[in-house]
Amino acid sequence: MRFLFRLLSLVALAIAVLAAAIDSIESVASSEVVMTSFGAAWADLSSSTLALVQTGVEHYIGAWIWQNGVAWVLGQPAFAVFLLLSLFLWMCGYRKPSLAGRFAA
Repeated sequence: MRFLFRLLSLVALAIAVLAAAIDSIESVASSEVVMTSFGAAWADLSSSTLALVQTGVEHYIGAWIWQNGVAWVLGQPAFAVFLLLSLFLWMCGYRKPSLAGRFAA
């Protein structure tokens, strides 16, 4: 199970680096800071799934969760969301080192 969390963490980190690289290229091209929000990136990739998730969250969990929680996350920069997701998944897959050390039997 730890391997799966670490693999997903690596994928999220790769997406975060890709999103940051795209934002930096756009920033240099336009001579101003450009940060693509997570919601805008998701809508560009697949707006139908974003609408599906919105209706699902509003129907099964509640509209106040979408307005107060999910909408706030969708407004954050995409690279930051994926960096935090990568950190969380890495923490889930982290193995605590043994107290005896590396060379203990």
